Amino acid sequence: MERWNGRVAIVTGASSGIGAAIAKDLAKAGMVTIGLARRVERVEQLRKEIPEAAAKRLHPIKCDISNEADIDAVFKQVEERFGGCDVLVNNAGITKKTDLLEVGNTAEIKAVLDTNVTGLVLCSQRAYQSMVKRSVDGHIIHISSIAGHTVPHIPKLNIYPGTKHAVRAITETMRHEMRNAGKKIKVTSISPGGVKTEIVDMADIPPNMPFLDSEDISEAVLYVLGTPPHVQVHELIIKPIGEMF
Repeated sequence: MERWNGRVAIVTGASSGIGAAIAKDLAKAGMVTIGLARRVERVEQLRKEIPEAAAKRLHPIKCDISNEADIDAVFKQVEERFGGCDVLVNNAGITKKTDLLEVGNTAEIKAVLDTNVTGLVLCSQRAYQSMVKRSVDGHIIHISSIAGHTVPHIPKLNIYPGTKHAVRAITETMRHEMRNAGKKIKVTSISPGGVKTEIVDMADIPPNMPFLDSEDISEAVLYVLGTPPHVQVHELIIKPIGEMF
């Protein structure tokens, strides 16, 4: 992680769970960390949970990833205040508890797509352009899900597995585009199994299902960022022992 010391990381969905763990750990690892969230006061609270030096490197900014104007405003602010983006962690993700074939849930389905897919792509576009503009060999990381490799038999997940399958294809498309452009910017998808976060409450989870901790995924982010410049971890799947999926 030494080469990232003092560099700028943007973490979406940083108010709780995996995003909060990643934001705290990147700040502790020496990165200037921009924590994006709609509930920005919760990112501010994270600064009280880490050492003072790290807290000074953690900067909360309010942002709704499903809103393109918010995304543009954030990346403009990051460029003006911090120089630009060197690492982007696309962590923000939601689900809505409804059946896919249920009529009348269009707003819920669009909300999931706008955050999990469109928002991820728009943030990646802006981060990539920031890296290219400054000739930075940066890193884009998508926090996906095991639901992007299979379709868990969990009621009410509706479009969520579809969005995570889309992230797999998007990751591969980005890799091809970066290679064709002759860039050495890395792109990685990290797919956790069950993690004890607020999103678990939005699904009908089987009893006695084992879970990972948010910190397990944050450690994976530090690992992929810490690889040498010639190494790209393209896909990383992390499951708790005993998971059925």
